[in-house]
Amino acid sequence: MFRRTFWFTAGAAAGVWATAKVNRKLKQLTPESLAAQAANKAIDAGHKVREFAVDVRSGMVRREAELGEALGLDAPADHALPAPRRLAAIDRPLGTTTTHSYNPHNRNEDH
Repeated sequence: MFRRTFWFTAGAAAGVWATAKVNRKLKQLTPESLAAQAANKAIDAGHKVREFAVDVRSGMVRREAELGEALGLDAPADHALPAPRRLAAIDRPLGTTTTHSYNPHNRNEDH
């Protein structure tokens, strides 16, 4: 009699435990939960990238200072970005045109 009661109780406990575990996993796999997890991971990755960029920038400034001292340069380096370059095709003089016998990007041709 006690054996049957023991095994019945053990089976019921295992069933409750398994049901609770499955329900917890199902809640983790809902679209809202997956979106929240992805957002949290993206935020964490962004923080790590920012920390890395700050570390690289500080190391770059420190190394530039070391090189400046070694070379005897006292002027601080200008950290501005260079001006954007224009493409040669845009700088072509007005009135000059190019003619091509074959245009591979012509979508009006029948294929």
